[in-house]
Order: sequence, then C-alpha cells, then structure tokens
Amino acid sequence: DSGLRFHYVAAGERGKPLMLLLHGFPEFWYSWRHQLREFKSEYRVVALDLRGYGETDAPSHKENYKLDCLITDIKDILESLGYNKCVLIGHDWGGMIAWLVAICYPEMVTKLIVVNFPHPSVFTEYILRHPSQLIKSGYYFFFQMPWFPEFMFTVNDFKVLKSLFTSQATGIGRKGCRLTAEDIEAYLYVFSQPGALTGPINHYRGIFSCLPLQHHEVIMPTLLLWGERDAFMEVEMAEMTRIYVKNHFRLTILSEASHWLQQDQPDIVNKLIWTFLKEETTRKRE
Repeated sequence: DSGLRFHYVAAGERGKPLMLLLHGFPEFWYSWRHQLREFKSEYRVVALDLRGYGETDAPSHKENYKLDCLITDIKDILESLGYNKCVLIGHDWGGMIAWLVAICYPEMVTKLIVVNFPHPSVFTEYILRHPSQLIKSGYYFFFQMPWFPEFMFTVNDFKVLKSLFTSQATGIGRKGCRLTAEDIEAYLYVFSQPGALTGPINHYRGIFSCLPLQHHEVIMPTLLLWGERDAFMEVEMAEMTRIYVKNHFRLTILSEASHWLQQDQPDIVNKLIWTFLKEETTRKRE
C-alpha cells in the first residue's frame, strides 16, 4: 500500500511455509546468508532489505519511518508474497519490528524468533531504570541529529562501520565466525552508495513516535536467542521478556557470542531454531 518497491533474497520453493527474516542495523538481507541456506529445505525463506535499506526504496522524510509504517510494511509484504502467515525472525532493530508485528497482527505469525532484542516494553522500562543501558543505547539519541550521524559513518573510509563488526569491543568474538574480507566488502558496497545511510538512521529518528506501547501481549510460541557478550543490549532484559509471552517461551543465552549472533554462531543458532520449530509442531500433533 505504501507504493514502495522492496528488495528481498529468497531460497526454497514457492508454496513451502514462509520464513520471513528481518535484519538489524547497520545490516541488510546479507546478515541472514547462513539461514537462507539452512532453512530452504523446508521453508520458502525470504530475507528482506527493510524500508530505506540496500536496494529497497528509501523515502526521504523521517515521518516515513515511524514504527507504524514499518509494521504495515511486513503485513503488505506477506500478502504480496501470497501468504497469510509466516515464521517471523528478527535480529536487533528487525527484532523490534518482529515483536511489534507479532503484537499487532498475531494471526499472521505462527512462531516468533527474535535474536538479541527484548520485548519493546521491557526495553523502554529497563532503559529508564538502568543508566548503564541508557549509555549503551546512546546512539538512539545521537541519531536524532540531522546529517551528522551519516557523516560520522563515512569518515576514514567507513571505519565506524567496519569496527562495529570487527573490533574487540563490539565485533564478533574470538570464538565466533569472523566476517571475511568479502563479507566486509559487501557491507561497504551497500552503505557507501549515495544517501544509503539516511534511511537506516531514519528508523531511529521515528522511534519515539510509537513507544511506549498500548498493547503488549505476545500470544504465539516464542524463541529468544541472545549473545551474552552483546555490547549494546544488557542480558538482564532477555529473562524479563518472559512475562509478556502468553505461550510457550524459550530463552537461550550463548555465553561466548556477540550482538551479531546469527553471523557469529550460525551453526548453533540454526540448530536452536530447528529444535524450536520441530518441538512446536510435535506438540500440536499430540
């Protein structure tokens, strides 16, 4: 309905159940490359470029990035792919959107899987009571400024972008699946296009339009995966999320893993997702 053109990468046959993947910041469909390969045997796996990212259209006004718009995008995409429900998986900012879609359109989500992002109500409540998380989320406030955040990312040949994924403080940990030179190149290619950072940062410029939430409850089976060495999100929020899920809730915290969990520990993440998906189907059949 928005009239926007969305880019996605798909694997697996049409007609199989849909698995929809929502990436975080500053990423694009490519952050799900390991999952596209893994789940195509049983699912039609679709990894989106969210509104404003990669090859998807990027409206110029920040009003176009309110959470309401981002939630409606997912509903529209589901319908235009010819489905009325899906397994929904989101990481980081894509996790925030996934939670909200599950809350607003529960009939469309059979199972919810979120990677390193708590229930949005937990996030807003926790950040107000814990200055340490407020500091870690300081970039949310930095991103409210016009043009300067985009400029900061481009300085020194995109040094900030590279270090997010590779530095000791925020990058993938020692025991993780490090990004290859080609992986880094793919990220740099996408974000070095003219104006490519404005859409992604505009997502954050719209955040205060929708929080706190009116509705909170999640009614479908939910899996929350968390890398404990996340430099941006405190692990305490993961356990607190449980109270908002009124169905089967499984939380798995990986002690050596970073914020970039599905790229950091793809084999373990894939295995945990399979277990969750199979476990729920057997439970329904009994």
